[in-house]
Amino acid sequence: MQVSRQSSIYMDHAAATPVTDSVVAAMQPFWTEQFYNPSALYGPAREAKAALERARSSVAQTIGARPSEIVFTSGATESANLAVQGVMTGNVGGHMVYSAVEHDAVRMSAQRYDATVCPVDAQGVVDVAALDAAIRPETVLVSVIYGNNEVGTVQPLKSVVDVVAQHREARRQSGMDTPLYVHTDAAQAPLYLDCNVARLGVDLLTLNGGKIGGPKQSGILYMRAGTIVQPVIAGGGQEMGIRSGTENVAFAIGFAQALAAAQSTHAVTAKSVGTLSRWFARQLEDTYGATINGHRKKRLPNNIHATFPGCDNERVLFALDQMGIYAATGSACSASSDEPSHVLRAMGISDKHAQSSLRFTIASSTTKQQLDHVLTSLKPALEA
Repeated sequence: MQVSRQSSIYMDHAAATPVTDSVVAAMQPFWTEQFYNPSALYGPAREAKAALERARSSVAQTIGARPSEIVFTSGATESANLAVQGVMTGNVGGHMVYSAVEHDAVRMSAQRYDATVCPVDAQGVVDVAALDAAIRPETVLVSVIYGNNEVGTVQPLKSVVDVVAQHREARRQSGMDTPLYVHTDAAQAPLYLDCNVARLGVDLLTLNGGKIGGPKQSGILYMRAGTIVQPVIAGGGQEMGIRSGTENVAFAIGFAQALAAAQSTHAVTAKSVGTLSRWFARQLEDTYGATINGHRKKRLPNNIHATFPGCDNERVLFALDQMGIYAATGSACSASSDEPSHVLRAMGISDKHAQSSLRFTIASSTTKQQLDHVLTSLKPALEA
């Protein structure tokens, strides 16, 4: 059955968001009129370079950083790889600690090094005491995701930062000069959470334009001044020598526009979307006996991750797809894997229940009427 795009209902905003009209308009001139390589020396190229630097300054202002602390990348995956590999490569013999619910970009990078996985509780919240105990004299990096992309749990970053600060002070008093940095993957956060780096207290932060109304393959790595990161891409030394390759001016401008818009309204958006998603979650529980996964209060307000006991989630997704409803089982980045989610396993959810779980992620454009239709459509889908 062919379903028109106009009548379809998109419930997978954690995987990708539509590019907003304002972002498209901001990028448009840089496709054809101002297409110049910003590293060239002639006038139009210098204008492209100036536009790139304005975008950098905009991003810095939005998150409370300095322009010199912003590195443009192709997205959160590259940024996370740069953060982890860049720190660990520069500290041979170093050790890192990361949470058991990190995105694969962090998790797979970390597995190349001496690393300790920090457990989480049944709601997906990192065990801060265990993290504290895992930090060793040679630990140089701690990575804890801000808002989980699968189950929506928001981590206690302040507590993590405070623990790291205590270890730094102990090192200072003992005369140790081994660095210790905090990284957070904030790809899912800007539409709903405060991403001011001074208030978060982190040293490294990764963001992704494709999750916030910007273009896919756009993003940044924030690096606090004094944080030493080795480049992982060799080339012409663009982006202050940290990330070589001709800069994508259009995408940098689009990302800056999307980020500024997201952060300017995040509190209002979080309130309205949260009200709708909580209502939807209650209907799933009351009507279908679903179990909502992740922390019930400290969570990304657009995320509803639910287990429907006894169902085959892939079969349900296919049935919903046929009805023009687009949801997910979890992270789109891991959709091709036959392995149950490492996030759900870390939370103590059995593989059987993991394979009966669905993720619905909504947006400010989602309506109650659409959610009513999803609820009605779930009955035949679960029976398929």
